[in-house]
Amino acid sequence: MGLSLKNPIIVGSCNLVNDPDNLKKIEDAGGSAIVYKSLFEEQIQMERFQLQEGLDMYDERNAEMAKIFPTLQHAGPEEHLMKLRKAVEAVNIPIIASLNAVYEISWVEYAQVLAQTGVAALELNFYSTPNNFDKSAKSIEEARLSVYKEVRKAVNIPVSIKLSPFYTNTLNIVRQLDAAGAEGFVLFNRLFQPDINIDEQKHTVPWYLSEAGDYRLPLRYAGILYGNIQGSLCANTGIHNGDDAVKLLLSGADCVQVVSTLYRNKVSHISTMLRDIETWMDKNGYKSIEDFKGKLSAKLLNDPFVYERAQYVDAILHSADIMKRSNLR
Repeated sequence: MGLSLKNPIIVGSCNLVNDPDNLKKIEDAGGSAIVYKSLFEEQIQMERFQLQEGLDMYDERNAEMAKIFPTLQHAGPEEHLMKLRKAVEAVNIPIIASLNAVYEISWVEYAQVLAQTGVAALELNFYSTPNNFDKSAKSIEEARLSVYKEVRKAVNIPVSIKLSPFYTNTLNIVRQLDAAGAEGFVLFNRLFQPDINIDEQKHTVPWYLSEAGDYRLPLRYAGILYGNIQGSLCANTGIHNGDDAVKLLLSGADCVQVVSTLYRNKVSHISTMLRDIETWMDKNGYKSIEDFKGKLSAKLLNDPFVYERAQYVDAILHSADIMKRSNLR
């Protein structure tokens, strides 16, 4: 994205970065950049509605007055912007703003005010799940593309796109956004999924940290996209240690975002990850990330099956051996 980072480990958007003390701890542990917690338009709308509902509760109960609080209004994004400005001032590493809006006009409006806080870049968090049977895949993608183009015209800082993997053809939407000038892509947005408590027979919202091995999906797409687009690639989801980070770099990612592993192992774990990466590099004779980045990408391997159905085909051809090794028979 044009940002100069001291290493490939970025702390992704999460509640941890809301604490000013954690910002400094992240920098001291070696984090190269921080994606600040997302500004969610839906949250602002909900808070505004709840405030107005509370203010209107006692309206017109007294014949002498129509409203008790006639001038009180919700502050909108101002609290978030104030905290973001303080975060930018608190550390010497890049702070990247994150935005999740609803309407195209508000994507542009909020992007402009976020860009004015001094952040180094902006991440558009395209977090949504289909709930309309009549909306086509093409219309969803066209709306995303339009939002990006309008935001890009409105701000003068780099803009990356954080995508989910659930497009009809993820490679195609990435190519379209790349052609439109997107400076970076984050693979992938971790969508919160509902669960059901069968004892209480109600929906629950479980604490949804990534698990070991969840990095395999972004690894696949980073490996396919490397060398085929202009934008930078940032891998996200299930990157828990230095070895995981190395795997994503080998596949073609420029950097990685970490969150869940910091909740499990504390912010200081960044230092451990960096030491593990350096140890691996020394062991293999690499002096810089560029020496091995993309070494195992589809473009450099010249093997069409590695990132496609290789594991599935291999499992079919050698199913007896796999069952024997796994003591399944």
